[in-house]
Amino acid sequence: MLHTRRSMERTALVIAAAVASAAPLAAQVHDHPAGDPTRLGSVTFAVSCADEVAADFATGVAMLHSFWFAAADSAFSDIARRDPQCAMAHWGRAVALMGNPMTRAAPSGEALADGLAAIQQAKELAGNASHREQMYIDAALAYYTDYASVDHMTRMRAMEAAFAALHEAHPEDMEAAIFHARTMVANAPPDDRTFARQLAAAKLMQPLFEQHPDHPGLAHYLIHAYDAPPLAEQGTRAAFAYAGIAPSAPHALHMPSHIFTRLGYWDESIETNTRSAQAEPDPDAAVHPMDYMVYAYLQQGRDAEALEVVRRAVQNDDRLYGGLLGYNFTAMPARFALERNAWAEAAALRVPVGALPYVEAITRFARAVGAARSGSVEQAQEEVAALESLAAKLQAANDSYWATIVNAQRLAASAWIEHARGNSAEALRLAGEASALEGSVEKHPVTPGPILPARELEGDLLLEMARPGDALAAYEATLTVEPRRARAHAGAARAAAAAGDAARAAQHYRALLEVMARATASRPELQAARSYLAAH
Repeated sequence: MLHTRRSMERTALVIAAAVASAAPLAAQVHDHPAGDPTRLGSVTFAVSCADEVAADFATGVAMLHSFWFAAADSAFSDIARRDPQCAMAHWGRAVALMGNPMTRAAPSGEALADGLAAIQQAKELAGNASHREQMYIDAALAYYTDYASVDHMTRMRAMEAAFAALHEAHPEDMEAAIFHARTMVANAPPDDRTFARQLAAAKLMQPLFEQHPDHPGLAHYLIHAYDAPPLAEQGTRAAFAYAGIAPSAPHALHMPSHIFTRLGYWDESIETNTRSAQAEPDPDAAVHPMDYMVYAYLQQGRDAEALEVVRRAVQNDDRLYGGLLGYNFTAMPARFALERNAWAEAAALRVPVGALPYVEAITRFARAVGAARSGSVEQAQEEVAALESLAAKLQAANDSYWATIVNAQRLAASAWIEHARGNSAEALRLAGEASALEGSVEKHPVTPGPILPARELEGDLLLEMARPGDALAAYEATLTVEPRRARAHAGAARAAAAAGDAARAAQHYRALLEVMARATASRPELQAARSYLAAH
């Protein structure tokens, strides 16, 4: 059937899902379960395609904004089938096949090949598209061009430059501004602690969010822009709004926890990640919100609930996710041992086979610290040697970010080996280097936080070396980056008490009891807090 086309672009609109507000999360979304494809927020996207596919195109863009990539790919494929001349349908597929741009990792080889084919098809049909649409196509093409010989981040920067040109050429197009801002955040260097790129992107998006509080992309990318300790407070409005804007998208239900975790809002994080994991049709993808759930449960001392999530995630011992999400799969049991100071349990964790180097490093780090702190120095040395090898592999692959993280883990574990050997000065030097190195980069969005913060481990070491004042400073420095961390509050309270600072000890013990008000475990730190406060 031939389609009648307008000479001008048609505006496609997804009906607004919900007015964004800072109402309690459950009140926003409890009546709108995920899986209903109509609850995606409000997106307007002008497109030169047939009338009958215009609204569906905007739905596909809304899915892109909530990183519901499989659904978006399916939606754009269906549009291409129904309107073979719609160039932008193939653009949509190409963007969906890129996957999550925030991970700083390239999609699979198959996805790259399919994405290149899709954007080449869009380019062949670009004669049917407007100048604006042609610039969208060129932006995606900039990413896929020479993907076999040009590294991922170089191509990401080329795409950002193309979106910047599109935004400049078409300032009337809000979506151009949003896609430009999205790539700015994705390309922000993890070692820039001024967060210049994130703040520039937020400056572009924040006024738009004020005008369009039900746009899923604006809420989503503002959360990513503000996902850093000094900025997190600015992301609370977007965080409380996003799940209500697009409750159909599983990732939209998870994303608020990036801000909640930064601020220590453990109840909110557990709630939104529980719903995200339940809504996620892909069990691989579900491990991402589950890791955030485990982290939050452990802060609250709800160990039985954390263990239930860990067991559900790793019920098949022989299965290991080999990609980025392998991080979450592997992190959960490591967190469960380390956050509880279960050192022998950590030392006995199963080493993953066939994992990416930075994924294997999680278990090696946990085993090294656990072994060193439970008297198995020889095993700890073997694990540190493995960490050194893994860091070298990452460096050889030009993966400087994960090499930095793994080297920080190696140094932190080595400090405990030297402590076990009685080499106090060397132990403190290594612990300090680990803290500085880990603190030189921002955390990756795949993780709610370090497997165990290096600065917190340094505090443990200082406390064991009878330097409580320095230990207190280390724990409190941890809390500025990781607020309401139960383990850091417990350490700070012990250090303050040992230093004779009863007021600060009481302050941290009260904070610990507040964080763990719903604890289901008889953690020794809770008993210590109650005893101290009763005596003081």
